[in-house]
Amino acid sequence: MIDKTELEIKAIKAARRNLAETLTELGLMAPFHDRSAEEIDRIIKSCIDGFQDAMRRKTLNDDIPF
Repeated sequence: MIDKTELEIKAIKAARRNLAETLTELGLMAPFHDRSAEEIDRIIKSCIDGFQDAMRRKTLNDDIPF
């Protein structure tokens, strides 16, 4: 695991609001209501890491177009 930069830490914290809004819209907020900030951040980090890994695989698996 690579340590997050200060900017990344702040961005993850800021993303909590978006996650809460989406969970509320989907009617899924109740199970997350009593979770700690660290647990919520873990969910956000997992999503970010999965997205970044998928993007890297896509880039590395493409043929070079020239």
